[in-house]
Amino acid sequence: SGLNTYPASAWKGESARFVTEESVSERGGESMPPPLPRVALHNVSCMRNAQVVLRDINVSVHDGGALVLTGSNGAGKSTFLRMLAGFSRPSAGRILWDGHDVTSAGVAAQWRLQLNWLSLKDAIKEDLTVLDNVQWFEVLEKKDGLRSLPALEFMGLGRLVHEKARILSMGQRKRLQLARMLAIDRPIWLMDEPSVALDYDGVKLLEAMIADHRKKGGIVFVATHLPIEMEDAMNLRLPPRFPRRKILVDLVR
Repeated sequence: SGLNTYPASAWKGESARFVTEESVSERGGESMPPPLPRVALHNVSCMRNAQVVLRDINVSVHDGGALVLTGSNGAGKSTFLRMLAGFSRPSAGRILWDGHDVTSAGVAAQWRLQLNWLSLKDAIKEDLTVLDNVQWFEVLEKKDGLRSLPALEFMGLGRLVHEKARILSMGQRKRLQLARMLAIDRPIWLMDEPSVALDYDGVKLLEAMIADHRKKGGIVFVATHLPIEMEDAMNLRLPPRFPRRKILVDLVR
């Protein structure tokens, strides 16, 4: 089928947006076609509860790229991420990974193995220790569990690794979620409101981990209503699904 899995550590760190000197043929100096985007959405629409939430989305993301989804509540940011994650299918258009439709038989399973999903539901087991909450997911990935402790230390939770997760504050729970993403280490991150509940230092750690992931060639899709600094990120602002209704203040003007 020509499909491969691409661990983040194996991907090139630079973006593949531009034709490089190596892509120029020695014969006549003719340039080769630019590389396919790693992920592309072509005329994608999505429905929820019989209503169109996303309409005619066209996006191309190369290695090291980032797409920031913004928009009002209910505009479809989370729906966009859930569609990428395979929880729903486009009602029109196609999502391509290395040129292959991610909903096709034989492709969908491999596509899901590329994805690292951060949702608003943290899936933290409160009776497990902070360390076990990360290592459990790492072992599910058939890894040795050695990335969990460094990931927690990076996120500022090193002194809490042997404490039960039930003692964590909301911000610390979010840091644990982010540490889990670092430990699992998949190349495509889908992040739904990753900065919610984080303090200033936590947001800076989030920005640093995203920047490092992109330097390795990883890709990031972020849905957020709070500012997150990301260099050279594309921004897709989703329009509101419903026009704002007039309220009394409008009527008396």
